[in-house]
Amino acid sequence: MTKTVHRTAATLMCVAMLTGCSQQYAQNNPGVTSAATGAGIGAVGGALLGTLASGGHASGAVIGALGGAAAGALGGYLWNQHMEAQKQQLQQTAQGTGVQVTRTADNRLKLNVPADAGFATGSATLNPRLSPILDQLGSGLQQNPTETVQIVGYTDSTGSSDINYPLSDHRAESVKSYLVSHGVDGARITTKGMGPQDPVASNATAAGRAENRRVEIYVAFPAQQPAS
Repeated sequence: MTKTVHRTAATLMCVAMLTGCSQQYAQNNPGVTSAATGAGIGAVGGALLGTLASGGHASGAVIGALGGAAAGALGGYLWNQHMEAQKQQLQQTAQGTGVQVTRTADNRLKLNVPADAGFATGSATLNPRLSPILDQLGSGLQQNPTETVQIVGYTDSTGSSDINYPLSDHRAESVKSYLVSHGVDGARITTKGMGPQDPVASNATAAGRAENRRVEIYVAFPAQQPAS
């Protein structure tokens, strides 16, 4: 009985620590939702609790991990055949433009649009080179109206906050406006300007600053669909 109590206390402590780490990670990485980390924590916590419930047997850990992962990912995102097809089509369209199309750890489709592919320095006007990619993206969104879109704008660290934050917001809004003008429901799209936050490279070099001036577009298929 004493051993069980000790194991239970240790398990709860581990889950609490993992939850705290997940929340801190999510706060420091606005481009990543809690779905992936939630699923991981759910799996670990489920495995620990499953082991306790089964008296230390491995089968209990496996069952607990599966159940915990499902609970942790609740409200997260799903990757399906349509999103895989979208990714491949967008990758083909984006070849040679500098735009990167990838699948994120939490099952979202991500388009990373660097400054030279999307906007002139200090401008929120879309580069015409981006139009075919956004046209392809808009077409895919219209084919699957349950997908949602998040657009996040960034700048480098040069200039003042009074300039950088509005500029990053205007760049994200420019992408949204383009998609809306091509038939995508604006209610499905959220935007955010992050200014110089979350740099992906050093702002000490021109090449690094160019990488930091970017727009990130996330397309997601929510695991929980709204009731019709």
